[in-house]
Amino acid sequence: MENILPLLMFAAVCACLMAGYSVAFTLGGTALLCAGLGIIFGHFDPNLLKAFPERLFGTMNSYTLIAVPLFVLMGVMLERSRLAEELLNNLTKLCGRLPAGLGISVVVVGALLAACTGIVGATVVTMGLMSLPTMLKRGYSPALATGTICATGTLGQIIPPSIALVLLGDILSTAYQQAQLKMGIFNPKVVSVGDLFLGAIVPGLILVAMYIVYLLIVAWRKPEDAPPYIPDENDTVTTLELLTSLLPPIILIVLVLGSIISGAATPTEAAGVGALGATLLALQKGQLSKQKLAEIGQSTTQITAMVFTILIGASLFSLVFRGFGGEEMITGFFHQLPGGVITATLVVMLLIFLLGFILDFIEITFVVVPIVGPVLLMMGLDPIWLGIMIALNLQTSFLTPPFGFALFYLRGVAPDEVPTSAIYRGVAPYIVIQLSLMVILAFWPELITWLPQQLN
Repeated sequence: MENILPLLMFAAVCACLMAGYSVAFTLGGTALLCAGLGIIFGHFDPNLLKAFPERLFGTMNSYTLIAVPLFVLMGVMLERSRLAEELLNNLTKLCGRLPAGLGISVVVVGALLAACTGIVGATVVTMGLMSLPTMLKRGYSPALATGTICATGTLGQIIPPSIALVLLGDILSTAYQQAQLKMGIFNPKVVSVGDLFLGAIVPGLILVAMYIVYLLIVAWRKPEDAPPYIPDENDTVTTLELLTSLLPPIILIVLVLGSIISGAATPTEAAGVGALGATLLALQKGQLSKQKLAEIGQSTTQITAMVFTILIGASLFSLVFRGFGGEEMITGFFHQLPGGVITATLVVMLLIFLLGFILDFIEITFVVVPIVGPVLLMMGLDPIWLGIMIALNLQTSFLTPPFGFALFYLRGVAPDEVPTSAIYRGVAPYIVIQLSLMVILAFWPELITWLPQQLN
């Protein structure tokens, strides 16, 4: 009976979440209920709960997690400053004569917006509102238009500075130290958020390039799905207009990532630079009224409070899960699998992919990664490679019908004449592209690990 208690606990959480209950309170409430039942029937040591206040204190003192509200502020500020809208309009005018020029413009702007915001939902909604009506008006097939927007919106998962990578970096750092201590290494190496940022740069650029190549192939084979747009004399863009819209987000990205890569700033300090830079850009654009500033502050507070409330609930859940012997059960299960670390990694990736249908990346990062991370790292996996693969996996699950979060976000802002089936068809090629990239990274992990090794 004791062996299945952790599984029953995990199943209870999934059932409550699918029933629509709040994630944070589901995690904490299920943990307390199971702990109470375990104490009554003698299967749980109540003294373990005394460690929970120390966990909360550790979260409050985490210097890395300060980056979360700062990056959220940076993203919300840029979203409200309409920089992306101006950039998309100018790039569309510039690339309109190219095959799939509008689609390529959407991918480029989405990648820049992902690098500036790091918030998947905000990027999908913003790109959907800005570009979907234009793409449909100019003859793009609904499937190609919606699929491109959904896929581009999820780039915020993998392109740094990504909030997902900030949270993954913090969790994996702890998991890596736990794995080394259990292996008898008492002077453990560390992995930082900056390492994950560096590891994500090359895969992120490769993914953007694969998206663009796919659009060019569609324009070549089925030009009616991605027709070129010929602007008139009143619909052209000057070099100055293009630079004025293109340089601000690029300068901001260079400041944030450049300061991390050069070692001049930690990710948390760089997040502060990004938040200040985004504020200055909004001021320069005249987009920062008193009312808008209040809305930005409220939105930032809501998102940050959600993240940390989930973190508290997940921390209690993982503590009780370990108290029931869940970690030992998973360790034994993985070591009994045929194929060793390869099979164990595939099982974890499949589990994360399936959980991505019902859980957001925040819940998966806080609940699943602390449980499976130390086990996989003890089996010899590189923590940077594992972190990037998890991020890509979650990005793929966000696109996969019928429960992908990106699909829900776009469905909420798409016109009624665009059927949901068109969105599903549109994302299918992008899912194949992302799975192909994961296979490539599995066979050539150096694409992830090379840059961190060179700069550390």
